[in-house]
Amino acid sequence: MHSSHEKRNFTAGDYLKFIVPSVIGVLLLMFPIRLEGQTTILVAMLAGKLTGLLEPILPTIILIVIAISGIMAVIYRFFKPDFIENSEILKSLFKVSDFWIAARIVGLILCALVYFEIGPEFIWSGDTGGLILYDLILGLFSIFLFAGFILPFLTDFGLLEFIGAIITPVMRPIFQLPGRSAIDCIASWVGDGTIGVVITNKQYEEGYYSTKEASVIATTFSAVSITFCLVVLNQVGLTHLFGPYYLAVTLAGVIAAIIMPRIPPLSRKPHNYYTGEKKDLGEDIPKGFTTVSWGAHLAISRAEQGMNVKQFVTNGITTVLDMWIGVMPVIMAFGTIALIIAEATPVFVWLGKPFIPILNLLRVPYAVEASQTMVVGFADMFLPAVIGATIPNEMTRFIVAAVSVTQLVYLSEVGAVILGSRIPVSLGELFIIFIERTLITLPIVTIIAHLIF
Repeated sequence: MHSSHEKRNFTAGDYLKFIVPSVIGVLLLMFPIRLEGQTTILVAMLAGKLTGLLEPILPTIILIVIAISGIMAVIYRFFKPDFIENSEILKSLFKVSDFWIAARIVGLILCALVYFEIGPEFIWSGDTGGLILYDLILGLFSIFLFAGFILPFLTDFGLLEFIGAIITPVMRPIFQLPGRSAIDCIASWVGDGTIGVVITNKQYEEGYYSTKEASVIATTFSAVSITFCLVVLNQVGLTHLFGPYYLAVTLAGVIAAIIMPRIPPLSRKPHNYYTGEKKDLGEDIPKGFTTVSWGAHLAISRAEQGMNVKQFVTNGITTVLDMWIGVMPVIMAFGTIALIIAEATPVFVWLGKPFIPILNLLRVPYAVEASQTMVVGFADMFLPAVIGATIPNEMTRFIVAAVSVTQLVYLSEVGAVILGSRIPVSLGELFIIFIERTLITLPIVTIIAHLIF
């Protein structure tokens, strides 16, 4: 073993151990490709193909997985059978707190009602439970499968170490985060917010991020993908404004990312570690190294550990099962309930009322109609665009579409994935973060809108 700070002379082969897997990871998870007129990433395309192939049986598979998740958690809670007790993997899947057992059971009940179309229609209709099961979870099932095996190419072969060493000088002072978190952000930005949360959760479990860092990254940087921004813009009929729209979203997102870690609840999160100890991120560059050579040194050292095939497969399977069994029931439960409240009750309209004076102050036309879209995004980020599409003013529709994308922590997807992960952010905290993000990004987006229209 070499001492960790001793300069080593790496061979070309050593560099390839780090470069080849990392390039594969970037191409699959972060590199945008054009396909049949759509911009997407390779993993989303693969997931889409698999979802298409399995479409007839996938809802049944999902119901079975959610049933196993809930029933086995209950069995473990009361009987602690040996086969779970003696298996690290099974124990990590089924040993959860009473709150999460309840969430899994609620998810199972709702999934069964939607699947068999039993009970009142507002539970299983295509706007509520049906949307969660047949649109969202159907796609996530395959994304989780591929991501579980492809994520390690990004996380286990030194790319995070390399990028981290280079951009820590920027990330630390501005966002109070380690440089390696930039990869989580980029993966979310290009690919999918849920993928960003999965990476963050994994890094948190392994001791690379503190509780505060993981909470900040998951709620602040799990950005909405470029593809989804297009879908939202299309819904409100403003696709021709994609350039200024994306600029507005990015600027508002960055400003929110600078402010959020400095105010409660995120500023109050402790700097402790899930594993009890902090992994050395290699942020202090030793003597004799440049930023880049130190990054390369860390990356190659990490890649040499990542070459174990058996470990690679085991970790991949564990990650996939963790997502399927831990996260899918939670999305089913929280997502469906949030959509039912949004569709069948006036709760979100009432919650939007306080935004009317703010919108009037910012001189937004149709402030009353726009106010109804401000909080409903907490249930699902597409709802503001659906409601906002009927507002007969382009500027207001632009504002609604941009704000809905910068709010980030909606319950039907990213919010539910965060709640289902090991990152300790509660439902109440998510709601507060959502409102804070809305109050920070709304004025920024509105100023830009006034410049454009």
